[in-house]
Amino acid sequence: MKKWLRNMVIGCTVPALLLLAGCGGSGGSAATSSPQTPATGIQERSIKAGIGLNEDHPEGQGLKKFAELVDQKSGGKLKVQPYYAAQLGDDKKMTEALQAGLQEITIPSTSPLVGDIKEYAVFDFPFIFNEEKEAHAVLDGPVGQKLLEKLPAHNLIGLGYWENGFRNLTNSKHPVAKAEDFKGLRIRTMQNQVHLAAFQALGANPSPMAFSEVFSALESRTVDGQENPLATIKSNKYNEVQGYLSLTKHVYTPFVFLVSKKFRDKLSEEERQILRDSAVEAGKYQRELNFSENQKALEDLKAAGMKANEVLAEEMARMQEVIKPVIDKFAKEIGEELVKEMYDEVAKVRK
Repeated sequence: MKKWLRNMVIGCTVPALLLLAGCGGSGGSAATSSPQTPATGIQERSIKAGIGLNEDHPEGQGLKKFAELVDQKSGGKLKVQPYYAAQLGDDKKMTEALQAGLQEITIPSTSPLVGDIKEYAVFDFPFIFNEEKEAHAVLDGPVGQKLLEKLPAHNLIGLGYWENGFRNLTNSKHPVAKAEDFKGLRIRTMQNQVHLAAFQALGANPSPMAFSEVFSALESRTVDGQENPLATIKSNKYNEVQGYLSLTKHVYTPFVFLVSKKFRDKLSEEERQILRDSAVEAGKYQRELNFSENQKALEDLKAAGMKANEVLAEEMARMQEVIKPVIDKFAKEIGEELVKEMYDEVAKVRK
């Protein structure tokens, strides 16, 4: 045990992102919760890793990079088998499979975790971040770490945060440039209470549904629109069934890199370190790729015929004022101290 603790101390002297990726609370739970004899060295293992997005999406490319790094660092003994496009189920189903020990890795958006850990709803608050570096400061800092530390109690281990990006609105009716333009639009959202309440406050009719059902719902006009980051809109070809793209940037959505605790507890410290290092390295690559792809996706979507419009700062401020009661309500429910800490981190970056 003393040797294990000493290794933990040594491991936690690496930079902050690696600390966030598992050397803190999420990395220290195995010693007390795993009854079996700890594994030693690196054994041959097959690791199922599933995501909901396509292979060509930056998240898909990040997962591919992760698999390559694990193979390289383990000398070919740890084999990550990637599954894309919800082949193993949606984010919620894959997360549940991790909890049951039926799947090893998934990288969902944080929103589906809210059902188990209410504090993750803090990342669903609209109009919190103006740019990516503000979000990174929160995710890679104390707020992000506190939330990772809540995962082991739910049979999950978090190895850090990747990037989905700012969500923007598409629809088949008209441009959305001011708060009133949301009125009456049937918008597909995730099954997330913060998102639902925010769109309702703006006068829209939000309709939660599985991500895999979105294209057909848009095509059949079951819903008028949807909201996702630009790279996701492009990757899923929503331009084929949507004419208008409004750059609302209403919510920044992170991905959280999850490992099954039941699987992690079987690993040696050397194997755990390989997964941590690979998740961090691939995450840096994925964030950079996601940023550049979102920039490129906007131009590609315009070229494909979508009519894109910006939202003026004063109109964005009006939208924020409309949904302020929603923020206040959920801040009380998930913890005002955590919410204040998040806002304080953003303020530091802006200064």
